[in-house]
Amino acid sequence: MKRRTLLLGGGVLAVAGFAGYRVLSTRRALRGSAVIAGVSSGRFGAESTAEQVTEGLNLTDKTVLVTGSTSGLGLETMRVLALRGAHVIGTGRTKDKSAAAMQGLAGRLTPVALDLTDFDSVVACAETVHSISGTLDIVICNAGIMALPELEQVNGLEKQFVTNHLGHFLLVNRLLPQIMEAPQGRVVTVSSLGYRWAPPEGIEFDNLSGERGYDPNKMYGQSKLANGLFSLELARRLKIAGSSATSNSVHPGVINTNLSRHFAKWKQLAGSLIGWTFMKSVQEGAATTVYVATYPKLAEVSGYYFEDCNAVKPGGRMEDAALAAKLWATSQELTAKYLLRDAHGRSA
Repeated sequence: MKRRTLLLGGGVLAVAGFAGYRVLSTRRALRGSAVIAGVSSGRFGAESTAEQVTEGLNLTDKTVLVTGSTSGLGLETMRVLALRGAHVIGTGRTKDKSAAAMQGLAGRLTPVALDLTDFDSVVACAETVHSISGTLDIVICNAGIMALPELEQVNGLEKQFVTNHLGHFLLVNRLLPQIMEAPQGRVVTVSSLGYRWAPPEGIEFDNLSGERGYDPNKMYGQSKLANGLFSLELARRLKIAGSSATSNSVHPGVINTNLSRHFAKWKQLAGSLIGWTFMKSVQEGAATTVYVATYPKLAEVSGYYFEDCNAVKPGGRMEDAALAAKLWATSQELTAKYLLRDAHGRSA
């Protein structure tokens, strides 16, 4: 019996809630989301690894940016893409942390500093990436934080929304010219099944401060819904612009990484002791992201949400085009002075 199949036993289902995930196992998620026929899966699934989905690929002509590459899924994503020959630009909150994560890895790797809560840092990162490479084949928006136990704000905005969504929104917009100049640019945004925890209206535009009824999971869910909606609207805009670049979002699965560092100690301990019974390994968790970023048959696939290397219909607010457009406009307003700068950081 496969290890995550054990979740089907009622006794273990209760344990799945230890990390606030309740019963959001990868396999249950996939059964609850309709797989979209016609979008290639390459016969990969929940237990495929990042190395398996890239086997045989030669990425020596690709330049890739991976945010949050110092640990967990970001580190594995960076490792495998470099292993396949790509030049990987990996980010960490400081350049030293990013460089330390690259020690011992094979391939062409360049460390860059990126603090997603500091928009000056985001702009500086984009400028550095521009100086490294004229074009950018793949951008993987992977970095994130989860379920901060107490309300934290950045410039009056709830921190998870800023880190997980706004920082990446600004970064990708600053890099769009390089992405669109690539032969086939791809933007992959790591969302989460946790988007289902978002408030009923999807995005609380009148409560982006998080001060009204702060709940760790609700705010995390809102930020992950924002990731998916950003990806959806970006796909629409790229199509209108006549660009060959694509934009898709992914749910990597339930993985015991340091993303859970803000959970109570007993929950972290439970994850360490029994998480293996239903969680994906990091190698499996990175597979969907790497697959969407590199699989040749997905070159023209854009505007989708993937789980377990399959395009699925997430339903609900995740497919709300009007909400996606409103989020884009709001995000543009919140980052306006930075988006008005030219490629060299000067005010327009």
